[in-house]
Amino acid sequence: MTATQLHQRPFGELLRQWREHRRLSQLELSLQAEISTRHVSFLETGRAKPSRDMVLHLGEHLSLPLRERNHLLLAAGYAPVYTESPLDSPHMAAVCAAIRQLLTAHEPYPAVVVDRGWNLVDANDGIGRLTEGIDPDLLGNVLRASLHPDGLAPNIVNLGEWRAHLLGRLRRQITQTADPELGELYAELLGYPCDQPEPVVELPGPGDILVPLRVRAGDRELSFFSVVATFGTPLDVTVAELAIESFFPADPDTAAFLRDTPL
Repeated sequence: MTATQLHQRPFGELLRQWREHRRLSQLELSLQAEISTRHVSFLETGRAKPSRDMVLHLGEHLSLPLRERNHLLLAAGYAPVYTESPLDSPHMAAVCAAIRQLLTAHEPYPAVVVDRGWNLVDANDGIGRLTEGIDPDLLGNVLRASLHPDGLAPNIVNLGEWRAHLLGRLRRQITQTADPELGELYAELLGYPCDQPEPVVELPGPGDILVPLRVRAGDRELSFFSVVATFGTPLDVTVAELAIESFFPADPDTAAFLRDTPL
């Protein structure tokens, strides 16, 4: 089912789909939202029409992404509440300036900004440390660039471990958003080859506190860990779906190499 078909469904069907996706019974949702089970049932069967405030109330208690709250409003016959602004629009200037400040301040270490589909929105100069030699056609999507055999994958020393980590993040995102396009991306990535075992569960070794990304760079091995940041109070779909991933050196040798080698 395509995203368009999914969001053309009646409000009651969408509400029931999200409730079941969150593994909630009608009773559990009614208790969380402080409405009667009878009213939840009537909303799902179409016997009752929700008010605009009720749609937003249910979207909040179902922890829906802003994009999906807009879809729920449309299905109920209301206009979307949350804007979806292009990054180059004038009132997004402060957001873009903040992103650029974070990216620049993080140099010489790599950092990227991606949207909900892991498409590259922006990056600093430090990311060139990781993307050198990658097929340019892959650089538009960070996951493809990381795991494709013509991408970074051949240079990732712990490919099995890092691949399992990225696919796990994507699975959790799919669970949260139910986005069919992310499901298609996940299926594509699963088809990429990997000659290393992939751990089903990430278990720490002695002294481990983070999953590292270990990359060959010439005759060196660079080791990174990443920190993902999102905007804390988004009221715009575009802003809510942006993520900034900053890579930090995981050992002193990597830090020294990145500081001492010109970008």
